[in-house]
Amino acid sequence: MYSDDLTDPIAFTTRGGVSVRRTAQPCSPDVLDDLVQAVNGRRGGVLSSGMEYPGRYSRWHLAYADPGVEIASRGRRIAARALNGRGRVLLPVIARALLEHGPETAEPYAPGADLVEVEVPESTEVVPEEERSRRPTVFSALRSIVAAFASEADPHLGLYGAFGYDLAFQFEPLRLSQQRDPADRDMVLHLADSLIVRDRKRETCVRYSYEFTVDGLSTDGLDRATEPTPAVVAKEVPPRPEPGSYAAVVERAKERFVRGDLFEVVPGHVLHAPCDAPARFYERLRHRNPAPYEFFFNLGEGEYLVGASPEMFVRVSGRPDPDGPGLRVETCPISGTIRRGADPLEDAANIRSLLNSAKEESELTMCTDVDRNDKSRICVPGSVRVIGRRQIEMYSRLIHTVDHIEGRLRPGFDALDAFLSHMWAVTVTGAPKAWAMQFIEDNEASPRRWYGGAVGHIGFDGAMNTGLTLRTAHIRDGVAAVRVGATLLYDSDPAAEETETYLKARALLETLALTGDEPERAEEPAAERAGAGMRVLLVDHEDSFVNTLADYVRQQGAEVTTLRHGFDPARLDRLRPDLVILSPGPGRPADFRTDALLDELAARELPVFGVCLGLQAMVEHAGGELSLLREPVHGKPGRVRVDRSELLEGVDDLFTAGRYHSLYATAEHVKGFSVTARTDDGAVMAIEDPERRRWAVQFHPESILSAAGGNGMRIIANVLRLARR
Repeated sequence: MYSDDLTDPIAFTTRGGVSVRRTAQPCSPDVLDDLVQAVNGRRGGVLSSGMEYPGRYSRWHLAYADPGVEIASRGRRIAARALNGRGRVLLPVIARALLEHGPETAEPYAPGADLVEVEVPESTEVVPEEERSRRPTVFSALRSIVAAFASEADPHLGLYGAFGYDLAFQFEPLRLSQQRDPADRDMVLHLADSLIVRDRKRETCVRYSYEFTVDGLSTDGLDRATEPTPAVVAKEVPPRPEPGSYAAVVERAKERFVRGDLFEVVPGHVLHAPCDAPARFYERLRHRNPAPYEFFFNLGEGEYLVGASPEMFVRVSGRPDPDGPGLRVETCPISGTIRRGADPLEDAANIRSLLNSAKEESELTMCTDVDRNDKSRICVPGSVRVIGRRQIEMYSRLIHTVDHIEGRLRPGFDALDAFLSHMWAVTVTGAPKAWAMQFIEDNEASPRRWYGGAVGHIGFDGAMNTGLTLRTAHIRDGVAAVRVGATLLYDSDPAAEETETYLKARALLETLALTGDEPERAEEPAAERAGAGMRVLLVDHEDSFVNTLADYVRQQGAEVTTLRHGFDPARLDRLRPDLVILSPGPGRPADFRTDALLDELAARELPVFGVCLGLQAMVEHAGGELSLLREPVHGKPGRVRVDRSELLEGVDDLFTAGRYHSLYATAEHVKGFSVTARTDDGAVMAIEDPERRRWAVQFHPESILSAAGGNGMRIIANVLRLARR
C-alpha cells in the first residue's frame, strides 16, 4: 500500500518478508537542532537542502541518530553490524542477502551475532558494457539488501550514508599507485528506524518511527540507543601545500592534452584546518553557505563528514511501471565557475563574463556529453535529454553554470545501476573518464577517500537521491581535510586554476575558522555618516528617480525635504538648507524656470548639487550651451573618465554610470566651471566650482548602473562633505 498522507500509520510487508509498521507524529522543527547535537556524539546523519531552484532543488531537512544497522565496506569486503538490539532483529535478513554473494566457504551467520561479513569474489567473466553494472562487486550484495526490504509503501525508509571514491575501481579497474590504509572504509550506510523529516514547502515536520518483525522476532519495545562514538581529540594540522604545486599538476595535464590522452581532467589537492566541534561546523556552514546538498554524518570510528555540496550526483525518482517508461534518472553537472561580485551589479557582470567564456562553455559541454554517455548505458533509447543548458546557480562565494540531464531506466535496471554507470561524475574526474581517473591516481598526493564520491539516500521504494561529495570536510582526530580541484583544459592557466581551488575552499575554511570556542569580535562602531546633522532641500523636476535620490541622501544621515519645482523662494529662508539638490527631469531647464531658482540660491550663497537636468540648468545659468545627442541614452551604461576631482574622490579613473539624457554639454561650451569628468566622445559628465560651492553630474548616481563598487553612494557622501566644509 502507498499513502499520500505521510502522517497516516501504515503496515506493509517487504519483498524479503520483513513486516514493517510505521507511525508518524508531527513535531517541532527544533527537534532537528537537538538531533544535530546528538549526531556529534553518536552515529547518525543530517541532510538538508538550503537552495530552491524550481525543477531541480527544493528546501528540506532530514535527520536521524542511533541507526539499528551499519553497512560498511573495505575493498571487496562488505559487512553488516547490529548497533543495538533492534539491529540484531534485522541482521538475519541482511545476512541472507550478503551470503548470497560470498564464496561457498564463507562463514555462516550465527543467530544472535552482531556482525556478518563477506568478501565478494572477483569475476573473470567478460561481460558486455551494457551489463558492467551487474558484475560482482559490493554493490551486488547491497542490491540484495535493498531487495529484501523493497516496498513502495514508504518513501523514507532506506539506507543513508556515504560512498567513497575508491568504489569506482570495482566498476572501472585502474592501476593503483598510491598506498591505501587497509582500515579505511569505502562505504558506510545506516539503516535508520527513526527519522525527522521537515518539508519547508509544505511547512510540515514529522517524526517517522518504524517497527520490524523478522523470523518471528519483533523490535517492539527495544531500546533505540547505541554506543557513543569516541570524543574528538585534536592532533597537529598538516601544513598547506607548497605554492605552485597545483600549478605544476596543471602543467603536466596540459602535456597530456597535447598528446590527446585527455580532453579534460579534475585533479585536486588538500587543505587542512582544526575542527573539534563537527556539529557546530555543520550548523555554521549551512547558514553561511546554503547548498542543495548540506550534510553532517558521524560515520563512527572517529570519522565525520560535513559538507555543503552544490552538485547532484544521481537522483532516481518515480514509481516502477511495467507497461511504461522506467524510473527517471537525473543529474546536474556543474562546470564553469566565477567569483561572486560585491553587489548584484557586479554579479551580473560576472555572469555575463562566465556565459561569454568559450573555455567555461567547453568545460560544461564535455561534462554533459560524458554524462549523456553514462546514461545511455542504462536508459531507454531516446530518453536521454538535456532539459537545462548553462543555467546559473549562485552560492555564497561562487557562481556556476549547470546543465540538467534526464533519462528513463531501461527494463531490468535499477537505481544502483544508474549510480554505478555514473561513477564518478565527470565533473570530479574528467574525460575520457578512465584515463582521467588514472591521471588523478598518478598525480594527486594522497588517496581521495570520500572526496569525489557521494552522500545521500538509497530508498527501499526504488528511489535514490545523492549529492557529490564536494565542498566537504573529512574530519578525523580533530583535523578537517578539505580537498578541492578545478576542471582543466588545454587552455587552462596554471596559476589561475590554482587560485580557483583556493577560492572554492574559502567558504569551508572561513567557517572552520569560526567554529572554535573563542568569542566573536565585537563590531567596531560605524564611522559618522557624511550627512549627519545636515538639512537638504531636494527640488523635484517631475522626475521618476527623485525618491531614490532622497533615500541615498538620507542613508548618509541627512534630513531631506523634497519640494516640487516652482515653490515660493521664501521657503528657502524658512528651511535654511545646508545643501540644495536639483533633481533630474524631462525636457529642458527652461521648462522648470531653473534660472530664477538658481538666482535665488546664489543670492543666499547656498551650496548646490545638480543631477542630469540639474547640471544642464547650471551650465545654461552660467552662460554655457547645450547640444542634442544624435541618439538619446536612457537607462544605458556609460564609461566615465575622471580628471582630478573632489566630487568624484574615491571613484575609479574610469567607471560605469547610469545615463538618462538627450541634452549634453561639451567642455568648450561650459563657462565658470571646471569639467572633471567626461565620456570618450566628449560629453561632460561632471562640473565643479568649489569657490561658489556648485557641483553637478550628468549621470545618475542613484541608478543601479552607477552602484558598482558603491560609486553612486560615494558621490553623494562626497558632495555632502563638500557642502558641510
